[in-house]
Amino acid sequence: MANNQDSINLNKFISATGICSRRDAEKLIVEGRVTINGKATQLGNRVVEGDDVKIDGKALAPKPTTRYIALNKPVGIVCTTDSKERKNIIKYINYPERLFPIGRLDKPSEGLIFLTNDGDILNKILRAGNNHQKEYHVTVDRLITDDFIKKMANGIPILETITQKCTVEKISNYQFKIVLTQGLNRQIRRMCEYLSYEVTKLQRTRIMSVSLSGLAYGDWRELSLKEIDTINQLIAASSKTAEASKDQNKRKEFGRKRSNFNRNKRKS
Repeated sequence: MANNQDSINLNKFISATGICSRRDAEKLIVEGRVTINGKATQLGNRVVEGDDVKIDGKALAPKPTTRYIALNKPVGIVCTTDSKERKNIIKYINYPERLFPIGRLDKPSEGLIFLTNDGDILNKILRAGNNHQKEYHVTVDRLITDDFIKKMANGIPILETITQKCTVEKISNYQFKIVLTQGLNRQIRRMCEYLSYEVTKLQRTRIMSVSLSGLAYGDWRELSLKEIDTINQLIAASSKTAEASKDQNKRKEFGRKRSNFNRNKRKS
């Protein structure tokens, strides 16, 4: 039997072909749609060189060259792969290979978004969750005050939570810059609405280390090797931070339960 150094997890192998994310690959395996050398598979199975992996009886195509695209998304384009959506981002970019958007940018918003056929990096970025920066330039319908900037930066109650503290800077009387490390649904618009401001223009100008600079409205370009390498480093660091935070929360929860148990024990 091949050791782990000679093999790769089945779900990772499938996502590496670019047809879906690891999570979607796991669903295909659980649904019994994947075989290795003609045999049924289960989660945890591994693939070695020369194995014949099929989905619904069809062999997987050879792994394509990985693509990483930065798009300056126009207003009106929807960040979905759903072919029923006439203005979906895949139809708009019209790339010769299948791509997936990483995250989303609302239909009435514009600016930077990544697309890739690399299911592995897609999974890593999504798993890193709220640990990478996204910068936006926002225009509103009312005069921006110091009080508005302060409240936006300190956190706003929306969607049954309070937004994390963030960096907010005034650019002009009606425009400000905000840097988020979380991605709640329509977060900036909801934050502004809470303070009785309406967003008239929202543009994402940066994701992690990649900026919108030099990329015209509606255009796209491939990321450089240096940009991809930097993103991978940031993802690795943020993933470790996220895992450490989870472990810390688990320890706190365990400590709280143990304290409650000891307290109840003394009472009895």
